[in-house]
Amino acid sequence: MLKSLTGALVAVAMAVLVVPAETARASEAVAMLSPFAANMAVSGSTSTPIGYAQFCEAMPAECGGGNGRAGRVVVNEAEFHQLKQVNDEVNRRIQPMTDIDHYGEVERWTYAEDGYGDCEEYVLVKRRELIRLGWPPETLLITVVRDKKNAGHAVLTVVSDRGDLILDNQEAPILLWHETGYRFVKRQAQGNPDRWVSLGDVLAPATVGRAK
Repeated sequence: MLKSLTGALVAVAMAVLVVPAETARASEAVAMLSPFAANMAVSGSTSTPIGYAQFCEAMPAECGGGNGRAGRVVVNEAEFHQLKQVNDEVNRRIQPMTDIDHYGEVERWTYAEDGYGDCEEYVLVKRRELIRLGWPPETLLITVVRDKKNAGHAVLTVVSDRGDLILDNQEAPILLWHETGYRFVKRQAQGNPDRWVSLGDVLAPATVGRAK
């Protein structure tokens, strides 16, 4: 009887340990999509980045037009895969170049139509591509941070039911905001892209120009 029970316990243990390779890879791919992930807390209105203001002046059709909505986009495995595809493709498509080297200006935000740009170009193109694919604009927010070198940097925040996901040109994986190691300064307000809200770090960078 004891021998039989021992054999059964060993069999159960082996069944738990043996996981099909495909299942393991899928679990790894969406491991960060945890129901315990948090969304950032935002506070009141703050100043608009000068680069964004100049971008809107030069391309007014690309700004304004908010729908006044907030909320979170539902991200399942298929949606996350699409986010990763867009993030990876844009990171490959745009070659890093600072605004000084590119335009002879300290700060310029645009769509990198010539294939070169720094952080804000990556963000603008990713946001445009995702909106074209049907993602709700109010959940795709240009965000200003201080990166690991304490430099001004721009990333795209996706406000999701799994937490705030960060699409970045400095890091290949899509991470939750609190996994990035960045200090979050400000971002577009949901439903009103021309208004900016504070994210708690009051040390706002003068420019957001890191290419890579």
